[in-house]
Amino acid sequence: MGIGMYGTTERFRGHVEEILDALADEPGREALVYRGLRVSAGELRGLVYGMARALRSQGVRRGQTVTLLAGNLPETIAARYAAGLLGCAVNHLYAGLSADVHADILRDVETRALIVDPAHRERGAELSRRVPSARVLVLGAGAGAGPDLVRLAAEESTEAFPGSALAQDICTIRHTGGTTGHPKAICTTFGQRVSVGSDWAGGGPVRTLVCTTLAHAAGLMADTTLHRGGTVVLLDGFEAGAVLAALERERISHVFLLPPLLYQLMDHPEVDRTDTSGLRSLTYGGCASSPTRLAAAVRRFGPVLSQFYGQNEAGGISVLPPEDHDPRRPELLRTAGKIIEGVEVAVRDADGRNLPAGERGEICVRSPHVMKGYWKQPELTAEVLRDGWLHTGDIGFVDAAGYVTIVDRLKDMIVVVGGHVYTVELEDVLNSHPQVLQSAVFGVPDANLAERVHAVVVRVPGGDVGEEELRATVRERKGAMYEPVSIDFVDALPLTDAGKPDKKLLRGRVLAG
Repeated sequence: MGIGMYGTTERFRGHVEEILDALADEPGREALVYRGLRVSAGELRGLVYGMARALRSQGVRRGQTVTLLAGNLPETIAARYAAGLLGCAVNHLYAGLSADVHADILRDVETRALIVDPAHRERGAELSRRVPSARVLVLGAGAGAGPDLVRLAAEESTEAFPGSALAQDICTIRHTGGTTGHPKAICTTFGQRVSVGSDWAGGGPVRTLVCTTLAHAAGLMADTTLHRGGTVVLLDGFEAGAVLAALERERISHVFLLPPLLYQLMDHPEVDRTDTSGLRSLTYGGCASSPTRLAAAVRRFGPVLSQFYGQNEAGGISVLPPEDHDPRRPELLRTAGKIIEGVEVAVRDADGRNLPAGERGEICVRSPHVMKGYWKQPELTAEVLRDGWLHTGDIGFVDAAGYVTIVDRLKDMIVVVGGHVYTVELEDVLNSHPQVLQSAVFGVPDANLAERVHAVVVRVPGGDVGEEELRATVRERKGAMYEPVSIDFVDALPLTDAGKPDKKLLRGRVLAG
């Protein structure tokens, strides 16, 4: 709180209240579209206030954690806002993780309420047994899992009430991977989320298509759209034909895609028969992209592509805008664009010295959007946050013209559709098999530069464990997201001079093969 110009104390207003105000401005406008359902701004606003009261009746209070295991439903968006209105930290799980990982995360972030949609009701019931301290609520018929939050909300008043969040309260907890014990969870505050109404490309009505999980970047895009008075069109997931049909049918203006999904869109037989003339902004990011495919996308969709480079830890870092997506200048398409206003970037060597333009080093970032730290991991936080600078773990350079280029990762992480795979975690699972002596896990790009999980395994002498058995072990322990696409068996792993498995050499062998 602060003192206003007339001496009165000003109450902090979080991003949820800003969005609810925008919904109140035009209660009759179309806010959400899901399958055949069209939800007005007034209906969504009323549902948020009703859900917030229902959560409060279930004992949920400011500062507690509300975890979501829910798909791209209107009720999911309402539940996110209801929890935020109460000043709760929202932790949105990736659905592709195993029950063990989900349970570990629920315990670690001290979940007070677990909100699941009907599709995840059985997982919710299982997690309720494993983590009895988490109150399970279902977004719909909830027999066998927990009370129906939608029904409870319908019994409450929809009248507005002030939000409870303070600027320093944790707003979101985002996991970069499932772990046992203490997951690596990124914390940001409500104060960092106030300005959600950033300027977007072009004028006219904003109609955003959400076809990737709301737990990731699509959730932020939905927030910005509703704050701007626009409409969010929800799909359950990505299927190229359904996305193309929605682009035409709903006159979509904005969409976010990972590069591999953009390529699937380009390769679909209906792409050239689809009217995408309403599209004003196609944002992509999250993993490496192909300049050749990007140039083809510009020729197909027009000057609407925009690359976003950022991290959950750092927020946004740089943007390559539509005007820099020139098929005649492929060198620009290999970059991650120019640094966002208000963000400072330094490229540093291993000793922490700043490097001049064009020299490669670790990308370090300082901005108001850098995370406050990892949940309950002060030592890990201190490793990456030093003197106000976040060490991203990405290797790259900034050229003389100010364009950022990422060339490699320090962090041993594989970005897959739906989340992130940490190789150490997967190696631990493989190595736990009684017939596995050693393993090495790494990402291998396919023809579209989408990363795929690959493993190389050394069996114990006389061992005969096969690929399918190990895949089944991974599915059971970590979930389908961690399952290797391929597993090779070797007599020994090649080592670097330092004695570590030479993953660069192994990756090269796979690519050569």
